[in-house]
Formats: sequence, C-alpha cells, structure tokens
Amino acid sequence: MDAQAPKVGSQTDFAGIDRESSSSLPILPVRAQFSLSVSLLCAAVILAALGGILWTSATLPRLDRVEEPERVLELMVGRMMEAQEDLRRSPRWQRRMTEWFTGNPQVERDQAIEWYRELVDATGAPLSAFRLAILQGESGYRQAALDRAATWQAEGASLSGYARFIQAAYGTAKLERPEELTLQAELAEVLPAGWFYNALAASLARRAHDTVLQEFLNHSVAVRLARRQGVPQALVVVEAVCAAIGSLMIVWLLSRKGRRDRSMRLHEPGVPPPWSGGIGVAVLLRGGALGAVLTLALVIFTPTEHVSLRVAAIPLTNLPLLVLAYYYLLRPAGLTFANGFGLLVDRVQLGRLACVTLAAVAAGIWGEWAMGELAQSFHLANHWTEWFDADLVWGPRSVLAVSLLEYVVFAPVFEELAFRGLLYAILRRRFGVGTAAVISAGIFAAAHGYGWIGFASVFWSGVLWAWIYEKTGSLLPGMLAHAANNLLVCLSVMALLRG
Repeated sequence: MDAQAPKVGSQTDFAGIDRESSSSLPILPVRAQFSLSVSLLCAAVILAALGGILWTSATLPRLDRVEEPERVLELMVGRMMEAQEDLRRSPRWQRRMTEWFTGNPQVERDQAIEWYRELVDATGAPLSAFRLAILQGESGYRQAALDRAATWQAEGASLSGYARFIQAAYGTAKLERPEELTLQAELAEVLPAGWFYNALAASLARRAHDTVLQEFLNHSVAVRLARRQGVPQALVVVEAVCAAIGSLMIVWLLSRKGRRDRSMRLHEPGVPPPWSGGIGVAVLLRGGALGAVLTLALVIFTPTEHVSLRVAAIPLTNLPLLVLAYYYLLRPAGLTFANGFGLLVDRVQLGRLACVTLAAVAAGIWGEWAMGELAQSFHLANHWTEWFDADLVWGPRSVLAVSLLEYVVFAPVFEELAFRGLLYAILRRRFGVGTAAVISAGIFAAAHGYGWIGFASVFWSGVLWAWIYEKTGSLLPGMLAHAANNLLVCLSVMALLRG
C-alpha cells in the first residue's frame, strides 16, 4: 500500500477512485491508495467464504452437523419432556409465563415427533424408532404408536420385539400383573434409563394398576427434577423481568418526543464516521479476507482439544481488520478505539447506558417472541441441530469456560466492532439509516449460517443494534445487549441439557 493523499472532501472507493460523499459530516484527509486488483482478490475471498457458509447451510444434511445424533436427540427430547412435567407441577402463573415465552407444550411435543421421524428416516435406528412410538403414545397420538407397532409385526422386522411394549402400554387389551412384570423386566434390558424408559414403564404400570411401581417411578422423576431445581423456569422469570423493565425504558424513551435522540446520546460524533467510505471499504475487504483465511487455517490445523488456541481464535481472526482500521481509519482522524466507537462512558451517563441497554434487551426479547408466534402460525421452527452445542452440554469445565468466553465476551465485542462499528458505519456514508442497517444485518445474519428462522432472529438483532449505535453514538449498548442475549441462550441450553 503506497502513501498518497486523496483530496479533502472527496470519497475514495475500494479501487482508489474519488467519489462525492453523501454525508454532511466532513471527511478527514487520509493518505492511502489501495490497489484495485488486491481489493478485488479480497472481495473474492470474502464472497467465497460467505458462499461456503451458505452452501454448507443449504446442502449439508442437518443430522450430519452433530456427532451421535441419536444420543443428542434422546437427551434433548427427554429433558424437554421432563421440563414440561416440572412445569405442570409449578404454580399457574409460572406455567402461563413460561408458555408465553417458550410456546405451547403440545407444539413442542409435535416438533419433537417430527425431529424423531426425520432421524428414523435418515438412520433407520431401531431404538430411535422405538422412542418415536413412545413419544407418540405419550403425546396423545396412541393410535399412531399402535399403527407403527402393527407395521413392525407385519414386516417381521427387528423392531417386532418392541411392538409388544407399545401394544401393552397404549392398546386396549387388558394387561395382567404377571405379564406386566415380565415386560418391565425386559424393558429394563432393552431401553436405557431416562425419560423414555420412565414414561413407558409408568404407562405399563398404570395399565396393570401397579401402584407400587408407579410411586417409585414418580419419585425417581421428582429426584431428577429436583437436581435442576426448576432452573429453566427460573431463567424464563429472569427473561420476563428483563422484558418488563426494558419495556418501561422503551416507553420512557419514546415519550421524550423531540428530545428522544438527545436522551439516548452517549457519545459524539457517532456515525457516519469521519473517514471516507471508499477507504473504509478497502479496509473491510482486506481485513475480512485475512480473517477468513486465518479462520480456515485454524479450522484445518488446530486440534479441537487445544483449549488455549481456541481462546485466541476469535481475537486472532479479527486482529487484521482491527489493525488496519486503526492504522488507516482511526489514527488519521486522531481517534482511538475507545473514543472512535464510544467505548468509554462518563459516570454521569451510566444510568442512561443502563436504560438504553435494557431497552435493547427488551426489544430483542419482544422481537424473538413475535417471530416465534409468526413461525408457529406457519408451522415453522428452528431445527434442533442449530441450537445444540456439545461443548456447553458435555464439555469439561475448561472447554465450557472457553465456550462461555467466546459467546458472552469475544463474540459481542468483536462482532459489534466489525459489523456495526465498521460495516454499518461505512455503509452510512452512502445510505440512510434503514438501508445501511438492513444491509449490514443481512451480511451479519448470513455469516452465522443458520436456517430461515435463525437467520430472521440474527437479522432482527443486527438491525436493532445498528439502530442503537446510530442513536447513541456508542457500541457499548449493543455489545452489552448482545452479551446478555448470548448469555441467556447459553444458560438455557446448560440448564436444560447439562448434568
């Protein structure tokens, strides 16, 4: 990169061509000229990386994205059904609040049935097919479970031995105690301990009026639920409190009318930034391409068990972009990361920071709720492989600590710096708030590689945090809201599935 000063008041695109700025904020002189060929190469690298993410998301079978899908789904569905049992024992107000945020329990059970059908169709695993029949029988679809058992018998398949259990538990024929005891003994041999075993054993005991076994099974379920002490429901209460307090903050901010923008302002100058969009694009292309190459290298060459390298992965892959941003954007404008992105707030503004952050968290929660209701009306749902994380569920403490550091600290800080502090701010040189927020949020969501529901969720967050950056001039509220969102998700997964 050769040093050459563009004209003050002009805007340099990624090829070094001067264009007039669409922003009224003056552009400070920056001595830099960027090679068109290098910029195009970097753009190709970034497009290839983004295309690879989208291609993988669209073509890779979902069940191939996790190891041991049978084990994972058994854990997830079993814990979900136990959580529903725990919820049925909770006070009425807690049941209603949990259902308001998490959805109708019957809808969750229907989704679990669809997940198991997909697993059985893909793997043909006999034990998974057996669990699917149990899930159908326990979810109000007894005839479907019985039809499945009849098919097993008619085909003489390896599953025919499981048909006896389904017919005895959910059929209409009388079940005598001696037969029930025989079935219970055989069931303990073929089905591992867990919700599926307990549910089928309890149904057999009810059919045979075996009150002693019913009490024992109920006690074992209560013991398992007591170990978690209703943590998933407690997290729902925390989420509800955040939504309530944040909603009050939203109402207060909206009530400020003409003073609204000043009520939210935390830092000046904010966006658009005091550097040309062209130089900003050149920095983004080069930093993004180097980050993509480093990410690929780490994925290929870094052992998954090497915890220390995992800790450094996110900072390392973002380092080229941040170094280039400082050298070509911040430093020539006389700025640091702290005063360039509003990362330091005076004590007198801490209350305003808390207010705006809580409002952002609440807006995110309500957006998620609205999308959930809309998705439910169209019978859409996140696939279970998108929110399962083996490190959060089964990882040792060192790996768990690294995962939480990545999700709750590194991701909010570096993603907000890259996608809002640089990408959104540079787009604001050319576009209005809405267009810049939508474009940056679309790229942000696509980079996560989720399905349509996950894409919509991340997109909404990206738009929201860009708008907050616009209004406050600081990345801090978005970082804090981002961290709070990721923390709630991690804690929910751990509370439901870990241990």
